[in-house]
Amino acid sequence: MATAWRSRGVFMFAHRGEPFRSNLLDGTSMIRILLSTHSNRLRCVKACLTGAMSFGPALSIPQIAQAREIVNFSQDYPAGTIIIRQSERRLYFTNGDGTAVRYPVAIGKAGKAWAGETSVKGKFVAPAWEAPDVVLRDHPQLSHMIPGGSARNPMGAAAITLNLSEVAIHGTTASMRKSVGTAASYGCIRMYNEDVMDLFRRVDIGTPVIAVP
Repeated sequence: MATAWRSRGVFMFAHRGEPFRSNLLDGTSMIRILLSTHSNRLRCVKACLTGAMSFGPALSIPQIAQAREIVNFSQDYPAGTIIIRQSERRLYFTNGDGTAVRYPVAIGKAGKAWAGETSVKGKFVAPAWEAPDVVLRDHPQLSHMIPGGSARNPMGAAAITLNLSEVAIHGTTASMRKSVGTAASYGCIRMYNEDVMDLFRRVDIGTPVIAVP
């Protein structure tokens, strides 16, 4: 499990108490996590995640999330695999018994969607968000930093980072919810908050992730 604490308005994170460095430079979810250790403890972790451009009312992180639906699914994939079918705008988490949990998602817009294989690198609850230069150029009205848990934070309830540059799976703000089911992001996979929290509890570090057209 990841742990979290707050320092100077920025949420801090550690996974298994281990030092971690990641750079996901994406207009939807750029994640820069800088860590240092002292006496086997993480001393500094800054999660800067970049997201969508619209914000809504206060963020409410569900304590109990309901999976969207259980559906029949090919047994070609082993249990515990994330499959993103971009043409369907759906993410599947395989159960290994011929079924999968299916969630609606937003995928990358034209020229930003990705396909291939990767795996889960990190899991973070309500991370802070910092707009990268490319997003600020397109949307100069955006705040440079939005604290984790803020209603305006486009990461929403959680972010699941991947071992693939410029991509993460994350939640939404209230006004971003309408984008789920469309091609709207800069490459990241956007989910309803209740769904990303449900998926968050199902996946582990190293969970395989496959995106297909």
